Amino acid sequence: MKPFLLLASRAEDVAAEDEYEAYLRFGGLEPDQLKRIRMERAPLPELDLDDYSGIIVGGSPFTSSDPPAKKSEAQHRVERELSGLLDRIVDEDFPFLGACYGVGTLGLHQGAVIDRTYGEQLGGVTISLSPAGLQDPLLAGLPGQFTAFTGHKEGCTVLPPHAVLLASSAACPVHMFRIKQNLYATQFHPELDAEGLVTRIDIYRHAGYFPPESAEELMEAARTYSATEPMKILRNFVKIYGR
Repeated sequence: MKPFLLLASRAEDVAAEDEYEAYLRFGGLEPDQLKRIRMERAPLPELDLDDYSGIIVGGSPFTSSDPPAKKSEAQHRVERELSGLLDRIVDEDFPFLGACYGVGTLGLHQGAVIDRTYGEQLGGVTISLSPAGLQDPLLAGLPGQFTAFTGHKEGCTVLPPHAVLLASSAACPVHMFRIKQNLYATQFHPELDAEGLVTRIDIYRHAGYFPPESAEELMEAARTYSATEPMKILRNFVKIYGR
């Protein structure tokens, strides 16, 4: 099988390694089946899409809807590189799964309105599948409602007309959508279980997602949730697109 490619942008090594291990574990992949590029470290090398089964974009501390003046040079570079890569991915309808940052990247690329209207605090939320979501092969085996972990400052306010809405929550109307047949983005984290969320709360306590003094309380709350269904998305992605 050709490997999948994880495009990551977490500068903190602990968070980056935890994310990579989660994609391996929940995707049922070996290290040689999931290559990783840490985009925050260096320019994206030239990629031949034919070398890969599919591309995954992990979560990111970058916020797409921030004013340009507030973005770092690294964020501007990553956004340019992802936009250029998405030109090719969308044109070929090449298998793509963007988790959390996927909404900001694929959404903006396709003309969605991304702003801070529908941000959600770190924690467990109930995700509801749309009628299209119930029929989508990437969501095969998931119930109509399930618990997933999320935490995001921005969200999609308006989907482009050619996008297919797949999932929502009570506080965020766009939690998953599809472009064409093979391009997916989720707002929730399909790779995140309770202990993974606890790790990120600890790492990002000063990143502006929540008041730093509430970190311990959020960690305790995270452990009260059980999120086991979202990981099926990763297994399905590998099963459908591995070649």
